[in-house]
Amino acid sequence: MPIKIEHLSHVYQPGSPFQSDALQDIDFTIEDGELLALIGHTGSGKSTLAQHLNGLLTPTSGRVLVDGEDINQKGANRRALRQRVGLLFQYAEYQLFEETVYKDIAFGPKNQGLTGDELDARVREAFARVHLPEDALQKSPFDLSGGQMRRVALAGVIAMHPRVLVLDEPIAGLDPRGRDELTEIINELHQDGVTMVIISHNMDDVARIATRAAVLHKGRLAMLGTPREIFSRGDELAAMGLDVPQAVQLCQALRAGGMDVPDCLTNEELCGAICRALGKEAAAHA
Repeated sequence: MPIKIEHLSHVYQPGSPFQSDALQDIDFTIEDGELLALIGHTGSGKSTLAQHLNGLLTPTSGRVLVDGEDINQKGANRRALRQRVGLLFQYAEYQLFEETVYKDIAFGPKNQGLTGDELDARVREAFARVHLPEDALQKSPFDLSGGQMRRVALAGVIAMHPRVLVLDEPIAGLDPRGRDELTEIINELHQDGVTMVIISHNMDDVARIATRAAVLHKGRLAMLGTPREIFSRGDELAAMGLDVPQAVQLCQALRAGGMDVPDCLTNEELCGAICRALGKEAAAHA
């Protein structure tokens, strides 16, 4: 289910002394089945764009088309849209409110009209997708760790069976184990055909999981391409206050020191390249 963004602009508090041009003429398509990373400095417009994807915000100008339908046209079914395009806000654990994990996950499907066995099956299916201990289902979500609470919030969105998932900084603030666990869940959902849009400040995560990346800068679309294409433009990213992944930085440092290594995007690629380079050096001196 592609999402086409056509010349989208958004102005907060127009005509006031506090007017802010959050988005300016954004124009690109989120392709069906991709994992798109939205990256950019704080205030670049990432979260504003994310909230346009399921109709939480109305454009000042331009259009957002989901499956060819203008989601802001008169008569558009916003409720049906939000079932197809799920949005998980940053620090989603603070959005939990029910007495038990089960009830929190059930809230969305219940409002869709599901009841009885169908509702129960939907809750348990979503719960299983986020890899939590079985006994957590009847616990209060507030008795869980922060990372587990975030997975409960994600399960609540998954239970709506969205075709697109928009996640705002889903891994931010988690410990290494929590980051790895949530990254695994995101990859599994993507492999199962869910289109993913992920806002992230962590370039290593973007390099590892994204199929494409969009760079926003001062409300404009500055770059669009694969992570390898984006991170090959390190000087331009630096001018926007953005880093490249650690593997890219180390690769550049090794080449500056005389080691013959190709461009690498992830730590796994870099480790392999170093081993091959050392092997060649050893063979040359044998």
